[in-house]
Amino acid sequence: MASASKISRLLSRPFGGAFRSVRTSSGRNYGLASVLSRYSTAAAIEEPVTPPVKVGYTQLLIDGKFVEAVSGKTFPTLDPRTGDVIAHVAEGDAEDINRAVAAARKAFDEGPWPRMTAYERQMVLLRFADLLEKHNDEIAALETWDNGKPYEQAANVEVPMTTRLFRYYAGWADKIHGLTVPADGPHHVQTLHEPIGVAGQIIPWNFPLLMFAWKVGPALACGNTIVLKTAEQTPLSALVVSKLLHEAGLPEGVLNVVSGFGPTAGAALASHMNVDKLAFTGSTGTGKIVLELAAKSNLKPVTLELGGKSPFIVCDDADVDKAVELAHFALFFNQGQCCCAGSRTYVHERVYDEFVEKAKERAGKRSVGDPFRSGIEQGPQVDSEQLEKILGYIRSGIESGATLETGGERFGNKGYYVQPTVFSNVKDDMLIAKDEIFGPVQSILKFKDLGDVIKRANNSPYGLAAGVFTQNIDAANTLTRALRVGTVWVNCFDVFDAGIPFGGYKMSGHGREKGIYSLKNYLQVKSVVTPLKNPAWL
Repeated sequence: MASASKISRLLSRPFGGAFRSVRTSSGRNYGLASVLSRYSTAAAIEEPVTPPVKVGYTQLLIDGKFVEAVSGKTFPTLDPRTGDVIAHVAEGDAEDINRAVAAARKAFDEGPWPRMTAYERQMVLLRFADLLEKHNDEIAALETWDNGKPYEQAANVEVPMTTRLFRYYAGWADKIHGLTVPADGPHHVQTLHEPIGVAGQIIPWNFPLLMFAWKVGPALACGNTIVLKTAEQTPLSALVVSKLLHEAGLPEGVLNVVSGFGPTAGAALASHMNVDKLAFTGSTGTGKIVLELAAKSNLKPVTLELGGKSPFIVCDDADVDKAVELAHFALFFNQGQCCCAGSRTYVHERVYDEFVEKAKERAGKRSVGDPFRSGIEQGPQVDSEQLEKILGYIRSGIESGATLETGGERFGNKGYYVQPTVFSNVKDDMLIAKDEIFGPVQSILKFKDLGDVIKRANNSPYGLAAGVFTQNIDAANTLTRALRVGTVWVNCFDVFDAGIPFGGYKMSGHGREKGIYSLKNYLQVKSVVTPLKNPAWL
């Protein structure tokens, strides 16, 4: 993607990164004074920046109107920088899902959206993209406030990518068509590509806006209506952009947004008998539940984009400095909260020691602090649950015998910050090498040859993505074909152009998002056969 270089630039600046004491590979504990000499801490010590945005919408969006939950309940969404409440948001449950599905069903069965010309739908999406561009900074600020990601990342990369994705899908709206098929007799055969109906969509908290675009974009381009459940950790940005989508001319009931929790709102959506299609992004464990609920209800088709434990393979011919920087980006981007993070860093034994030392140095220079401050590379994790989960995996790594090179502790005493952490001498059977940590913890493993690393990289229940760093085209070709993953990045990482399909092998999911392949998720194929009387040709 054009934005990939922007991400790399944002994450390659030489800043520092921790606050509390650090136990290193030598076993030495550094006190506050020495830590301050190694890490940039001013941003964490200062008072949090006041976000340059106000919360405008906290209700459910159903049938084109913002409404309270039937129960009247709300839940707090928290500022990850401090743990303070940003706003109280309507808590949707099964009754609200029923209302939203009824609105979406009526909009599909009786409303104008699927009956518009494809060009008219295209124009709505293009107007929406223009509004996203106009409100870029406001939307980015809300995303940073609710999620904790650096504002520069949200404003310069993620909101523009969201805009680009909607323009991409607007371009597809009037290019969806069927085929004519020759038959073995006097019949005219055509296929129709029809919208599937009401799409239920459940998005995660790590990239709320981008996941909104990945799901809503193709569904609308194909003429469907939608009930979207946001993550309870990050409900705010979807409400704002959905309001803009209605300003662009989206008819009432076409897009309905319900905030709430998985066991209530999410389960009700997954098992609803009037939902024709389900798309879910989240953990593999929750994905299994979603798939089961869909199967036990009306056997609705399900697209799943799930967890990963992606290998990042550094070959013996690598430029180590460049490999260290790219591996750092592959793991630490977005606070490590990426399903495709390069969280198993396999390094050839010839360059292993040099790589570890430089990876440790790079992590120590990472700037951690208030994500609204300029130059910050790493903000807080999304919530206290993620913070404790990550710290638990760090303890596991230490207890299992891996070498803690740097980091390893909470960063500061307020908010959900974690020190950038690097482990060396990691073995494949350690939890930090097997489980999806979803945090700023780099695990560096040693390998001998391509056969060795291919076998070990594939020995995982996940198969979402992989990175390969080599100057040898034969090694690159061998690895790209041997790795059982949905995406292989060679000498790059996290390139997410709108047209590049994304999805996993094995327990990393079913189906593909983005690109032409994503349209198949929201279309039905119908064959129409009619007899021909005295045809001039067949």
